[in-house]
Amino acid sequence: MNLKRIFGAILTTAGIIGLIYGAVLFMNTGGAQRDIRGIIIFGILGIIFFVTGISLVRTTKDEA
Repeated sequence: MNLKRIFGAILTTAGIIGLIYGAVLFMNTGGAQRDIRGIIIFGILGIIFFVTGISLVRTTKDEA
């Protein structure tokens, strides 16, 4: 397995975890400024990591 594919899988997993954590914060929010800031930060980072990881896995070619 290629090192880029492994790193892409790690980034994808980190993105999924970030998105899930942002969703948990969204469900448990009380509407405070700090809660909203956390939701935005984890959501944006989760999306960036997820998209980057998926594109890294898709564009890496397998070589024998």
